[in-house]
Amino acid sequence: MVRLGLTGGIGSGKSFVAQLLKDRGALLIDADAISRDLMKPGEQTLADVISTFGPQLLTEDGELNRAALASIVFNDAAARQQLNAIVHPAVRARSQEIAERAAADHNFSGIIVEDIPLLTETGQASTFDGVIVVETAEEVRLHRLVHQRGMQETDAQARIRAQATDAERRAIATWVVDNSGSRSETEEQIEKIWADIQKLASKSAKPQV
Repeated sequence: MVRLGLTGGIGSGKSFVAQLLKDRGALLIDADAISRDLMKPGEQTLADVISTFGPQLLTEDGELNRAALASIVFNDAAARQQLNAIVHPAVRARSQEIAERAAADHNFSGIIVEDIPLLTETGQASTFDGVIVVETAEEVRLHRLVHQRGMQETDAQARIRAQATDAERRAIATWVVDNSGSRSETEEQIEKIWADIQKLASKSAKPQV
């Protein structure tokens, strides 16, 4: 089994790259999706977050007010560290459960890609067989966040600044995908990377002598 980390800054188009890898046969584990599940009413992770940051973050229906939480943590490094200390271990544990179930499936391709936005920041790179970093020019990312996601430019800039720099992500990369161009240009890069991944998977599948 080959486990790969996939990361990139907000607005980099990482989800598009994740889908391309999934289309080629990788099992995709989405850390953001897991995090959302862990923040549902009744989950211990949500209870821990509310215990730390206060009941004002709950709506009348008992749901997490994500915008209110974001306004706290994206402008306060200490609060962000507190949140990460609660959420990230829970996400890793759930990801491991998914990987173990996949390994027992006879149809499993042997390739797992874990989509982790804060992979660099959480120091997880060494736990993977390789890391794919999606990189996009900052002005392109800002444009996407403002015009496609409807963020205020100041909020978008704050979120970019709260994450690792391009240089920090590049330092842990096995492969770097430049996603500033067209979709076809990105797909060409993924084809080459996928060939490398298949070689890794083939070596991993060979019995040790």
